[in-house]
Amino acid sequence: MDNQGYRTIPKALFESITFLAQALPKRSVPTWLELLFGAMLTQTGFVTEAWLAIRPRRHWTSYYKWLQKGRWSWVALGLQTARLALKQTPGKRCFLALDDTLIFRCSKKAPESRIHHQHGQKVNLPVYVRGQNWVCLALTLPQGWRSLAVPVLSRLSRTTGNSGKLVAAKTLIRVVRPLFQGRIVTLLMDSWYMRKTLILPAQRLGYQVIGQVRKDTALYLPPPKHNGKRGRPRKYGDKMTGDAVTHLPVVSQRVFLYNQWQTVHYRSAEVLAYFLGGQRVRAVWSQIENNDGTLRRPRLIISTDLTLSAIRILLAYGRRWSIEDLFNQLKNRWGWKDSWQQTRQVLHRWTQILATSYALPQLLALQGGHDIKALASLAPWRRKQPITAGRVRQGLQKILRHVDIRSLWNPKTGKFSPQNNPKKEDQPPDHRTTA
Repeated sequence: MDNQGYRTIPKALFESITFLAQALPKRSVPTWLELLFGAMLTQTGFVTEAWLAIRPRRHWTSYYKWLQKGRWSWVALGLQTARLALKQTPGKRCFLALDDTLIFRCSKKAPESRIHHQHGQKVNLPVYVRGQNWVCLALTLPQGWRSLAVPVLSRLSRTTGNSGKLVAAKTLIRVVRPLFQGRIVTLLMDSWYMRKTLILPAQRLGYQVIGQVRKDTALYLPPPKHNGKRGRPRKYGDKMTGDAVTHLPVVSQRVFLYNQWQTVHYRSAEVLAYFLGGQRVRAVWSQIENNDGTLRRPRLIISTDLTLSAIRILLAYGRRWSIEDLFNQLKNRWGWKDSWQQTRQVLHRWTQILATSYALPQLLALQGGHDIKALASLAPWRRKQPITAGRVRQGLQKILRHVDIRSLWNPKTGKFSPQNNPKKEDQPPDHRTTA
């Protein structure tokens, strides 16, 4: 393809690739580029499919060997992806969503494969399934009224030793903390991760935490002042029972929550959390009103950041839902469910490449602009459809499929640019047909 064919590709994509390439040794960048674009252009998670989607310079065994024995760090690649996403984060406050997901497996030989409880209660699935449990950390970014999640790092939970999801979660938040110097970082977690053994270490690292807990969680009002009598002063005040909560003033407000406008009725108070050793938190009891006027079951959300109001806590926790859409896209559109590797290290490496291949179109869709809109306009009659990562990928498929990606990389300048593309007669043969 000549340089005119690359003019329709947004310049931001070339700049982002150049920025990400700084996290890898220069010797590994060309192979990484080919696999990255191959993973971006296909919907399956097989390395072979990624190899077939481009015009490879090397035999297919070279790419498998690079994944297994190449001297590069998948953690460094994930941190560099987070730095790229932080460039589009306005303000000093950042939100990180922490959650886990299951990748179903049939073989016992798969790395860290074991029997898990299928708590999602999905139809046509047994209660207990075999699979791999991944703990994921994603950066949530605002997109108008909505929010989207950009994958940062994912860690495979171990099946042996004194380890589990909480240990993996603490490892992830510890590794990414240096990226957010000078920023207010809030962790968004569901009820499973709202444990003392995770919240307190996160606070020592400088994180604030917002998460949902059980509605019967032991919460107490602050104790009255000590009147000077003999005996130890009280640590807790009156317990926040169901009757005590009903006496709190109710606020009804219509907000954009969970990707739609909804009426929320909520109460809030500053209380002491017993499971956190009496730490002062802000608790918000909320109920969402259905279209027919009925109320859904009550939810209890607590925040360690006392500076946030109750409605801001609800809106912040609503951003956590974007990681669920991230799991759906990665598993069903970017082939995470098909990413089979024989060892834990190689699986981490290939999974991070898949996550980066999703993060790039996602960030382009968030950035917007005339060139990105033109790239994603495959169906002009659909004017009101938003620009998504999938539509950006479809535009790239028309341009970059079966293209010599390696020729766009200049190892001397360290830049990924269409100006590095040689003439057609100077390009090497396609190894898919000559190998």
